[in-house]
Amino acid sequence: MKFRSIRKEYQGDYITYYKIGYETESGREKIYEMISRDPEIKNQNDLNTKKTDAVIMIIHDNTGERILLNFEYRMAVGEWVYNFPAGLIDEGETVSEAAERELREETGLKLTDIKDVWKESYSAVGFSNEMGSVVIGTAQGTIQKSDSDAEEIKAAWYTKEEVRSLLSEYRFAARTQAYCAIWSR
Repeated sequence: MKFRSIRKEYQGDYITYYKIGYETESGREKIYEMISRDPEIKNQNDLNTKKTDAVIMIIHDNTGERILLNFEYRMAVGEWVYNFPAGLIDEGETVSEAAERELREETGLKLTDIKDVWKESYSAVGFSNEMGSVVIGTAQGTIQKSDSDAEEIKAAWYTKEEVRSLLSEYRFAARTQAYCAIWSR
């Protein structure tokens, strides 16, 4: 594929919609639609050289025997889905700072240890250039209701056996489903 052009089609409050022009190997024009959190993409280089947008947290209890999952109403699909706690990184925040804040906001828990931070990856590579970094850690405290009235989240700790049951009965976000399937074996 040869990049030819990019054009902003629509600017929303949080997402920008673009049409990208490519030329296929056979010389045919291809227009590809994508969304981004970046409202200022002007060229091909801008598509993949930007800051990390979000943080995704894989949180275990101190024993490693339980994993924290959010059961969250996701408006884009109109249903409740199991997902890891996650959120956008605010301007000036590090990945670790965003993880601490988002975990507290969504679950009331305190991030007590960060064991690893993975290199950023694409959240939905088929239609967006959004990137997120995964933080692996442990947390303590009492789970509380999300402090945002714009989100409906029910956080809870789950054992491997409970996760195996959830995987056969409920929908998950893809990254959460993949990790949980491996972890719960």
